[in-house]
Amino acid sequence: MYTFGWCSGIQEAERLKQLGFDYIECALVALNLEDEADFAAKLPMYLNSPLPVQAFSIFFPGDLKVVGPEADEERIRRYIHKAASALNKIGATTAVLGSGKARQIPDGWDRNRAEQQLLQLLTRIGDEFEGTGVTLAIEPLNQKESNIVNTVSDAVMLAKQVSLPTIRVLADFYHMDEEQDPISTLIENKDWLQHIHLADTGRLSPGTGEYPYDHFAAALKASGYAGMISAECTVHDPEKEFAASLAFMRAKFM
Repeated sequence: MYTFGWCSGIQEAERLKQLGFDYIECALVALNLEDEADFAAKLPMYLNSPLPVQAFSIFFPGDLKVVGPEADEERIRRYIHKAASALNKIGATTAVLGSGKARQIPDGWDRNRAEQQLLQLLTRIGDEFEGTGVTLAIEPLNQKESNIVNTVSDAVMLAKQVSLPTIRVLADFYHMDEEQDPISTLIENKDWLQHIHLADTGRLSPGTGEYPYDHFAAALKASGYAGMISAECTVHDPEKEFAASLAFMRAKFM
């Protein structure tokens, strides 16, 4: 059975609850994990959220490089440890690793070396997440946002090499459309799907554009996926778009 959420700030939790959403997906960077005082002040909003904060996206801040010569292993280690603890306290089940700026391969850096850095990173996260109830979902990003891991199959290839139960993959309809990643990849990689992100033409709210939702929904159903589905998009009129998109998603996927 699918559950439906929206990627938004924690301040929208009450409104999304009233509209009938099952959960909210927030940005991990919004917790400001590296500032202990600020994090301590913000944490209660997530612990006491009227709507469960079951997923977090935007894992790393853009200035925390995880690939290339600027990757600070000690800072990365501390950040992941704090993230695992915070996600566990809040009760999240999924953390999304998109973070295009953090994982961008800098000019002149060897791609094979970058891939090894990513594998080491994923192993570290996977080990930290063990026993927390949280699974990491590697998010493929289109080439305008990242020069590595651009398709669902790219992400699955990394997850397979890490081979930890806490490391899985996200499929994002927007990035799939941008990269012309075939919808059949949902079926081909069904055993690795942890989470789904949706948008529509122009990266706007689901149901407002021309994405082939019937095809996507059929493939997702055929894959056997039965988890969370979050809208992640630009919103111009929240009062109208939240409700309309939830009705659209339920009609397409239920």
